[in-house]
Amino acid sequence: MKLLILGGTQEARELAEKAINLSNIELKVSLAGRINQAVISQQTRVGGFGGVTGLINYLEAENIDLLVDATHPFAANISHNAAIAAEKLGLPLLMLVRSEWESVTGDKWVEVENIQAAVDILPSFAKRVFLTIGRQEVTVFNQIENIWFLMRMIEKPLLDIVLPKGLLVLERGPFSKDSEKQLLQKHNIDTIVSKNSGGNATYAKIIAARELGIQVVMVKRPMLPEGERVEDVEGALEWVERVRS
Repeated sequence: MKLLILGGTQEARELAEKAINLSNIELKVSLAGRINQAVISQQTRVGGFGGVTGLINYLEAENIDLLVDATHPFAANISHNAAIAAEKLGLPLLMLVRSEWESVTGDKWVEVENIQAAVDILPSFAKRVFLTIGRQEVTVFNQIENIWFLMRMIEKPLLDIVLPKGLLVLERGPFSKDSEKQLLQKHNIDTIVSKNSGGNATYAKIIAARELGIQVVMVKRPMLPEGERVEDVEGALEWVERVRS
């Protein structure tokens, strides 16, 4: 059977590394290509599909039997496209979605619906902001005056991107709590803006903010399609084994 993993997360990579060794499974992996990632197998493709129609055409052309959506929790468009395509073709579809972060005692969270809502609320209380939202939407913060931004992302933004006033740091997680506390203190950060990505790789900044009493503006996840889902790689492997039998 042919299994297609829509990737882009660490969970997707771990799943692919294990699924490639399953008997009677031919693995294919698709990456969006927004950041450089190591090719998981010789059957890795990079780039978009061209919407629902393009994805359907690909699934049919490659005779895909099983589909696992292991994209980032904020990559809602591809998740909805995958759900529509799978339903149209009658393909078994699983979403591998890591659990959300939840606020605990000591956290100072303001939850907002989207990035624009974060932009709108910051001027009321923030002066020095740690932006950890990736590089796709950072330019919308240009409209804010009188706020300095520490911007961390994995890779440099495109050359035509105009960054907000501040400092750009290129680093890839996971990060330790101590290093995050040092970073926040070094730059006198009073507010963090983060997407609720979940997982362990970047959670240290949330712990650091809690211990330092720093405000966190937490962007909620977009709505994902209904359907069968698991939160970890083992659950996804069990699904593959069950569905293919």
